[in-house]
Amino acid sequence: MMHQLWTRRHVVQVLSFTGATLLHPILSWTQPQDTMAQPALQLLASCTATQRRQAMYPFEAKERRDWHYVPRRRPGLPLGAMTPTQQELLWGLLRAGLSEQGVQKTRGVIATEAILGELSGSLGYRDPGNYAIVVFGSPASEQPWGWRFEGHHLSLTWTVVPGQGVAVTPAFLGTHPATVPPQHPQAGFKALETEEAAGFRLLQSLSATQKATAMIASHSLGDILSGPGREASVQQRAGLAFGAMTATQRQQAMALIETYVRNVRHDAAQVELDRVTAAGIETLHFAWAGSHTPGQPHYYRLHGPTLVIEYDNTQNGANHVHSVWHNPTNSFGQDLLQAHYKEAHPTAR
Repeated sequence: MMHQLWTRRHVVQVLSFTGATLLHPILSWTQPQDTMAQPALQLLASCTATQRRQAMYPFEAKERRDWHYVPRRRPGLPLGAMTPTQQELLWGLLRAGLSEQGVQKTRGVIATEAILGELSGSLGYRDPGNYAIVVFGSPASEQPWGWRFEGHHLSLTWTVVPGQGVAVTPAFLGTHPATVPPQHPQAGFKALETEEAAGFRLLQSLSATQKATAMIASHSLGDILSGPGREASVQQRAGLAFGAMTATQRQQAMALIETYVRNVRHDAAQVELDRVTAAGIETLHFAWAGSHTPGQPHYYRLHGPTLVIEYDNTQNGANHVHSVWHNPTNSFGQDLLQAHYKEAHPTAR
């Protein structure tokens, strides 16, 4: 079975994997509209006809917005059905869309899935080969296209709109176990360590009065609220406004935001951070629910006009993290697409 390729040896390989050399020509597909286009085309060029049918969907397909982070059947070509060369090409594409920290976290999530399979004795269900790449539209065209890499506890989405830019949300990262337990050779490993540490660091910097304002519930919320199909569910900003923080606290809060935003490549991350700044840093809010002690159930949220970040660690004895980042104004590239279609089809005068 394909999942048997992902043994404990492969967990270590995932954690240390350094990437790929692009081996396949892009054939007649030329003039890419974004730096992600060439590695996407090279991966597709390496596919058989059957694999390409699995990997490619029309840009307008309903599956483009059908994201999730549970273990399920999903559209796309899974890692377990790829050759080693194709897997290398996939990591080349991921490096074109992510920063180095984003690549390392992605590797860590997949490695943790293999660890979970070992700990639970269910490698067939907790299958690290069940992370799939799907391309929507044509990377070689001058029309919008996108791609997603997704599996259990991972959903990363890019939308490329030529002449307008790149959208990078929703972006979900999770991990179970959040901290690998002592009985496993990778004991102590945390795929999303910074998200937890930076959240507690900001909370602990607050005064008693500020903490009281930031608290939105005495118990953690149990999960993120803005999950699949509920991306717009968090409307009301709650908690402590950044404008009520000290300058040092605001710096810590922005560092926490960057923990998420800088998972994507530098230019896309900077665009998102510039949007946050332009909308007014003082309008952002930091909210907390649950325990103030690491290792106990807790939840936090960062929320502003162009950003919603949620983090929850409640399940499995607070050893199971879900986190998500949205730009509510540009989810799945909706703002860029609106500008594109307006430019391509201006209203008749």
